[in-house]
Amino acid sequence: MHDVVIVGAGLSGLTIAFGLKRQGVERVSLIDAAPAGQEGPWVTTARMRTLRSPKTLSGPDLGVPSLTYRAWHEALHGRKSFDRLDRIDRIAWMNYLSWFRSVLGLNIENDSRLLSIEEERDHLRLRVLQGGRERTMSCRKVVLATGLEGAGGLHVPALIRDGLPRERWTHSGEPILAQSLTGKRIGVIGAAASSFDWAVTALEAGADSVTVLARAPSLPKTELLDWSNFPGFLNHFSDLDDESRYRFTRRMFAFRTPPTVEMYERAMAFPQCRLVSGAAIEAVGIASGEIAVKTSVGDFTFDHLLLGTGYRIDLAHRPELAGFSGLIATWADRFVPPTGEVDLDLLAYPYLGPAFELVEKVPGTASMLANIHIFNNAAVPSLGPVCNGITGLKAGVPKLVAGICRGLFMGNIDYFFQSLDGYDKVHFQPNIGP
Repeated sequence: MHDVVIVGAGLSGLTIAFGLKRQGVERVSLIDAAPAGQEGPWVTTARMRTLRSPKTLSGPDLGVPSLTYRAWHEALHGRKSFDRLDRIDRIAWMNYLSWFRSVLGLNIENDSRLLSIEEERDHLRLRVLQGGRERTMSCRKVVLATGLEGAGGLHVPALIRDGLPRERWTHSGEPILAQSLTGKRIGVIGAAASSFDWAVTALEAGADSVTVLARAPSLPKTELLDWSNFPGFLNHFSDLDDESRYRFTRRMFAFRTPPTVEMYERAMAFPQCRLVSGAAIEAVGIASGEIAVKTSVGDFTFDHLLLGTGYRIDLAHRPELAGFSGLIATWADRFVPPTGEVDLDLLAYPYLGPAFELVEKVPGTASMLANIHIFNNAAVPSLGPVCNGITGLKAGVPKLVAGICRGLFMGNIDYFFQSLDGYDKVHFQPNIGP
């Protein structure tokens, strides 16, 4: 039996596995639905040229200098190359993560998708689809390091979902052949970072035109992660009372991620690219084979829509949680917001314990939830922005690892006492008698 199974072998999953390894937890396996070398978004759905984080930011290395991106880069290309580097190329970052995985010798099973989590006596049973065949894995704890979609799924506005055939739109969280956009009139919905990544992808693929429709009157200019990246906030957000955590999270969620200057300028340098601000979408449909979009500032026609509309929280939408999602406590079950501060989307997030574990809606109804740990976007209101990007890993992973180790020890306390009680290894055996 595994002590821990980590679902997701991308950046977060690898870092958690390394953290557990450093604490002597060896019976750990990772599973990932993607083929080896395609874990996470870096070579599939990420479309920016470089990472947005500074090149010196600590990542999965957890402070071990020889395991940093810098150490890997300098070993391959030399110190001067790293000194000249502005930001880390995302393909190089994926290559670094593959190296990190190989150096640590982690037990990773690719092409393996988690179907469900079930309780079986004193452990969890995972149903996994691997290579077209279903199998089971047994473990004491499971960590869902499942990225942006891990708390629900893609957010697709109802006007688009209900108004267009499925093949006429693509979400930023989905892969696409860039060549399929060649010669087409493209509408990009949204104007945050992923939207301009979309715009550049389409333009460089030879799109006839790209129109970015922004609901807001101006582009966001402030990068929240630059403010939040300090130890007091990252390490102690979870120590705040519920009202403080709720208000901080609500304010954080009000920020929109701006595009990088590079991607914005690359897009707007194309004469066939335009940005339309204040364009709230009012209706979407098909007219004479074209996509017709009615907005508050005018009507537009396109051949295909690219969505930069983010992700939604819906635990029931996740197959691994759907069977018991109604037993999971949410913020709505634990907290009543002050007058005028009700946010139904925020209140739908799971209310997690200090080790990122799910909590029962009604105590005593689903004890297995304490052994399911959520290390993705769903954890932000409870633990802070320590599980949704490179910036917070240095704070989030040690907290999670400590909580898992505590749970493994406390859950096996009788075994450890019996081990102590029967311990009789001889350490004193002198060669000279008295």
